[in-house]
Amino acid sequence: MDFYGFYTGQIFDAHQWLGAHIEGKQTVFRTFAPAAKHVELYIHDVAYEMKCIHDGNFYEVTVSNVQDGDSYYYKIWGADGKECIHSDPFGFGMELRPKYFSIVRDLKNYNFQDKNWMQNRKIETNGPLNIYEMHLGSWKKKGNEQEDWYRYDELIPLLIPYLKENGYNYVEFMPISEHPCDESWGYQNTGFFSPTSRYGTARQLKMLIDALHQENIGVILDFVPVHFAVDQYGLAKYDGTYLYEYPHSDVGVSEWGSCNFMHSRGEVRSLLQSAANYWLEEFHFDGIRMDAISRIIYWQGDERRGVNKNAVDFIKFMNVGLKKRNPHCILIAEDSTNFANITKSVEVGGLGFDYKWDLGWMHDTLNFFATPVNERKYHYHKLTFSMMYFYNEHYLLPFSHDEVVHKKATIVQKMFGNYDEKFAQA
Repeated sequence: MDFYGFYTGQIFDAHQWLGAHIEGKQTVFRTFAPAAKHVELYIHDVAYEMKCIHDGNFYEVTVSNVQDGDSYYYKIWGADGKECIHSDPFGFGMELRPKYFSIVRDLKNYNFQDKNWMQNRKIETNGPLNIYEMHLGSWKKKGNEQEDWYRYDELIPLLIPYLKENGYNYVEFMPISEHPCDESWGYQNTGFFSPTSRYGTARQLKMLIDALHQENIGVILDFVPVHFAVDQYGLAKYDGTYLYEYPHSDVGVSEWGSCNFMHSRGEVRSLLQSAANYWLEEFHFDGIRMDAISRIIYWQGDERRGVNKNAVDFIKFMNVGLKKRNPHCILIAEDSTNFANITKSVEVGGLGFDYKWDLGWMHDTLNFFATPVNERKYHYHKLTFSMMYFYNEHYLLPFSHDEVVHKKATIVQKMFGNYDEKFAQA
């Protein structure tokens, strides 16, 4: 690994060195814990002391007879004097909640068959781009129990016919990085390199993406670069210090109660850049929709608090780096602000995204259809207002999950009128 690049936030491949890596009959475990006093690896009910290596900020141990699927964790004696169990920040798998140990994954155990798709894919700037946003755990279920989920690969015969029948050429998965709370829909992560075990393994996820590509359907991943879950086994105070988060709660705690990433730190940038690149390269995702970019642009998402220059610089650098390594990936910003040049290239002062969600269009359109039919002629501007700013950015027009949560009702229910009239409009 390029250690200087790691510290200065320049690299996109930290996961290829950190984490658990099967190398023949042995597996190497490495973690970054600069302020730790002592670190041990626990696997197969055995504790292995990890050796302090390089400049003293990294720990490593090599273990024999480790198999794909074995669980492990780190016990870290932190700078704060506390002893804490942590999952691996760069682990490629995690146990299903409420368990939280990391899982060794052999990422070389699947061969994609989507060569034709990968060679011919391109960013749809002039052709149709019809994206179906979905939450894998609630789209369809095997039964009525909470955990009656379909596995990634079990969704193949269900999802592909649905997408094709309804004319979608892309599907967007809401976050599938491991997360402790089902109700968060994946937006508060603990495992940024771990496909959630709710729906299976990394190999089974690759099978799903491969099958979609073979049917000429692109796959976009919802990615969360702003904040992470507070659970003590995750990134929070990983080595007994505020390693990944801010030390002050006024900027360190998000509106959702999660920990905000400290984007001015090179190590944080390298982790997030590597995670985004990992999903694109290792799983063949075709694009990334980045959540809550307003919280990147402004401190706590509040324009009155000013622009967070360090975070903005981070997102620019990451977008340029992702495009350099994955030229045909689609980068989408979920941003509710009026901040200029979201979809212009970094070279001309933009943030480097390909598209931005037009959330104003979504709200205005739904509001129009909630208006009584005989009054709509007085509110036509709700349908036309977006054309006043439409050419400022490259917009996607979303009807997203944000509008059907927290008692906001379904799209059909938002329509004016009685039950039958609602369906006629929707």
